[in-house]
Amino acid sequence: MIRINLLPHREEKRRARRQQFYALLGLITILAGLLVFLVYSIIGGYISAQDAKNDFLQKEIAVLDKQIDQIRRLKEQSQALMERKRVIESLQRDRAEAVRLLSELVKQMPEGVYVRSLKQEGQKISLNGYAQSSARVSTLMRNIEASPWLEKPQLIEIKAVTVDKRRLNEYSMNASIKRAANPAQGGKK
Repeated sequence: MIRINLLPHREEKRRARRQQFYALLGLITILAGLLVFLVYSIIGGYISAQDAKNDFLQKEIAVLDKQIDQIRRLKEQSQALMERKRVIESLQRDRAEAVRLLSELVKQMPEGVYVRSLKQEGQKISLNGYAQSSARVSTLMRNIEASPWLEKPQLIEIKAVTVDKRRLNEYSMNASIKRAANPAQGGKK
């Protein structure tokens, strides 16, 4: 009988399988490393792209904040200018008010009534003076009520006094000035 020793052949196959296993293991390790590197690179690219977008948005937000600040300052300046315009319009509208007030008082003043002092605070005027009788003071009040420029006469006090050896009535009263409607406000509702 012939005996064939197959041991070196089997040993050879085992060694070949072992080499194949190690080669496959090395190849899988290299592929896994490449795959990890590829995933890491892709994620890094996404992160850098998002960082670039965030930086761009931050820059644009800063530009918009500056523009908002400029708009806010322009609005403040516009409001200040509008307030100045209103004051100037008010002054122009009311510049002849003192002349008109004195003219109207002369027209409405009955005979025998004298004004000692006149004081204006805004639309309110205070009259102090003398009258020959209390009836003339009531006539003055009716005249003021009927006046197109004056309204709301309000008698504060009337008392009898002697001035230069003449018996007179000293009076104090308040009234209001009727102002024409502001044309700018009349058009708005």
